[in-house]
Amino acid sequence: MDHPDAIAPPDRHSTTRALIEGFREDDPARTSVARTLDLLRRSPDPFDRDAYDPGHVTASGLVFAPTRERILLVFHDRLGRWLQPGGHVEPHDRHVFETARREVYEETGVMVEETSPELIGVDVHEIPAARGEPAHCHHDLMFSMVATEETLRGSPEARDVVWCPLEELEAYEVDEMLSRNVARALGRRGG
Repeated sequence: MDHPDAIAPPDRHSTTRALIEGFREDDPARTSVARTLDLLRRSPDPFDRDAYDPGHVTASGLVFAPTRERILLVFHDRLGRWLQPGGHVEPHDRHVFETARREVYEETGVMVEETSPELIGVDVHEIPAARGEPAHCHHDLMFSMVATEETLRGSPEARDVVWCPLEELEAYEVDEMLSRNVARALGRRGG
């Protein structure tokens, strides 16, 4: 039995909805914001990784090196491209930004500053069918973070991990959404 004075965990569903409702989206993100808010309204468990229709919420970290001159990228084998680290919300994650922090560490070994990460992007994208899963959508919430150090280690989820200089994003063929969110984060940080 819980102690009567124990603080109840926050309602992850309502805090995520409030976070997205407060996000100042640009035109390209507007559709993703609307689709993700609709998912939160309609789905009984929008964080369930086994919810394929209309998908589920994921979280990722746009991680800047301490100098703010590079970002952390992982090569995603299933999608065959370089992305920011991120992944599925686990039942024990109290907030979606905790998911992003945890995934960054699990995939790369990189620790990030303990400040509250800023929601920097919302993107709904399709994940192709594989490993017994049907094609489905990830409603990804991207948080801007700063690493405390630059030591990297790969993992089974992300064997290739790099610090990409900002001027080399094109060489890694990062998508438009990630490039746009890097520019947004730099603008907000004054960087």
